[in-house]
Parts: sequence; structure tokens; C-alpha cells
Amino acid sequence: MIRLEGVTRRYSSRAGDRVALDNVDLEIGRGEIFGVVGRSGAGKSTLIRTINRLETPDGGRVIVDGEDITALDAKGLLKARRRIGMIFQHFNLLNSKTIEANVAFPLMLEGRPKAEITARVAELLAQLGLAEHAKKYPRQLSGGQKQRVGIARALACGPQVLLCDEATSALDPETTEDILNLLDQLNRELGLTIVMITHQMEVVRRVCDRVAVLKDGKVVETGRTADVFLNPAHPVTQAMLAEDDDGFDAAMAPVGGQMARLTFRGASTYEPELSRIARETGVDYSILSGRISRIRGEPCGQLLVVFTGGDATVAMARLTENGVAVEAIQKEAR
Repeated sequence: MIRLEGVTRRYSSRAGDRVALDNVDLEIGRGEIFGVVGRSGAGKSTLIRTINRLETPDGGRVIVDGEDITALDAKGLLKARRRIGMIFQHFNLLNSKTIEANVAFPLMLEGRPKAEITARVAELLAQLGLAEHAKKYPRQLSGGQKQRVGIARALACGPQVLLCDEATSALDPETTEDILNLLDQLNRELGLTIVMITHQMEVVRRVCDRVAVLKDGKVVETGRTADVFLNPAHPVTQAMLAEDDDGFDAAMAPVGGQMARLTFRGASTYEPELSRIARETGVDYSILSGRISRIRGEPCGQLLVVFTGGDATVAMARLTENGVAVEAIQKEAR
């Protein structure tokens, strides 16, 4: 649905030139929820703004549904943007207008008939649970309700793509979950392709099918969310995931033994493989840290364990045979 080919964006200032995007290649499939993560200044917001050309690249091409956005004139770009909705961290609502007027605004800009606008606004407000707030003003709503209005406005013209720039960063955890459920529902029911810029790793874990990691304007890692989160290859990804978890200080591990990281996926996540094989091989084990959760609905878990007694090598081999990914950590716990 979306393809970036060699996209580069530079900014000039008195301090010198800064490269926000550096020859970025990226593909986002039709109907998927795609996450983009990275540190502050990595180029995330610049990347998402090139998709609807709020930022015009200095080099490369941005292709949306087969159309080269970077080659369009002003009239063609205006037409293309009707297929690309966008929601923002701080909602960007018109405070002087009612909720229904905020949602109607993009339809009015298109010159749609009044009756069509009224019907479309009523449909969207009902769909997003905002019908009772139609005559209110943004200041009268909670943060979650404001973001729902932002989503309704972004959907007004019937887009195929929805861009979310830190859409949940200003919300509390409960409201964030509510908005993520809504986006997940819209993705499934409308077939929307959703691109999510976020620094919240839990947001990506919760709803994104695939993810790309940015560093200094470059894509350093990309893949299915479960694959990237369970087996991060780049140090930036590893560090961001470590910050998102409690982690464990290896210096506090029991003396001696063999440390290993065990990764479970699918139905085996809930099976007692570790205790079963420990009994069969005669090893003892201590769980140093761990997490059992779901990544985009897929059960998965990782445990950091130390094996003592018995033959740890045999136990790890048996775990591997039973579909558990085992990474032996050669440095003994101290």
C-alpha cells in the first residue's frame, strides 16, 4: 500500500545541515498496522509526514496505492490527501467549533452537499461513540474523547490510510488501551492501512503487525513485531526493549550454573515444558526474570533462567527439540 524508495530529507540551519531521513527504503502492506519506533530525533515524525507530503523529500519517492505522491502537483496532492487521514498527539481540534463541526470540517473543505455532510457526521459520531457529544466543544471532553473526535475527523473523507503521530502519548494507560482497541477495530472493519509513530513499545506490542526501528534517520531493523521484539538484532532495539522491561542484573544470579534465555511462542507458551524437561533430565533451574504476554494476539514469552545440577546441555537440547528457542549465555552467573 505504501512504499518509500530512497527517501531523504535534510534541514538547514545556522548550526549546519541535519539529515532527518537518510535514504529510507520501506514497504507497508495493504490493510496492516505498521509501527515506527525510535529515539527522539530519529526521524519518526518526518517519515510519517512524507507519506502525505506534509514534508516533501529532498530525494527518493513515496508511492501510495500505486501513485507517486512526490511527483504530484498541488491539485493532484490535494486529491491524494483525501485518501490519507491523520491524527495527532495533541488532537489539533478547532476549539471554537462544536464536535460535529470539527468532524464536518474536511467535508466542507471538499464542498460536499450539506445533506451528505450531515449524514456522514452523524454516522461517524455514532460509530465512534460520540453522538451524545455532538453539540459540545472540545474543552468539554476528556483526552480520550478528543482523540476519538480526531479519529472521526480523519475518517470523514473515507481514507484508505490512517497516519497516527504519537496518537496515544498524551493519554493515560486506560484511555490508551481504549484508543488502541478502536484503531484495531477500524483496521479490521474498514480494511484501513494504519501507520503508527510511537515511542511506546507496549503500543507496538499490542496492535502492530510489523514494525520498523529508526536511528539517525535510517531504518536499522524491520520485521514482524513478534520476531523483532523476541529476537531484536540491533543495539537500539535491544536497548529500547530493555527499558520497557524490568530486566535483571546478572550479577545477582546464583553462583555457578548455565544461564540461558528461553523463548516460547504460540500454544507452547502455556505448556509446562521447562518443568517437564527439568524432571526428565534431573536439572534444577531458577527463573531470574521473565515475561509472558501476547504480541499482536500471538502468545509468547521469554524467561531468563540458570540451570544447576544435572546436564544443562541435554536439557537445553530437549527444550529446542520441543520448539523452545534457547540461547545459551556463555558467561556464568556471578
